[in-house]
Amino acid sequence: MIDFKEINCAALALAGPVAVRFAPGGRVFAHEYVALNPRRPDRRIGSFRLNMKTGRWADFATGDRGGDLVSYAAYCADISQSEAARLVASLVGVKIGGLVNG
Repeated sequence: MIDFKEINCAALALAGPVAVRFAPGGRVFAHEYVALNPRRPDRRIGSFRLNMKTGRWADFATGDRGGDLVSYAAYCADISQSEAARLVASLVGVKIGGLVNG
């Protein structure tokens, strides 16, 4: 069983490293991580943003958006939510099924 809420809560504490892992090369402005969208041929940072306090993210150029860091990871890596949850859990040290994932 994957506890998405626990994973997202732990990931928020490490939002900066999680953000960079899935969309490298961005910048932090106030509480937002702004980067190139890894899913499209983005030329300038600005439209793809992650709120590092809430986990909400959006690409304002395409309308793609989500509400937490697991969905951010799933979107950026083009993987399922469960795969993203396992990957994020391994990055932030959350145990899944009694073992540290990874």
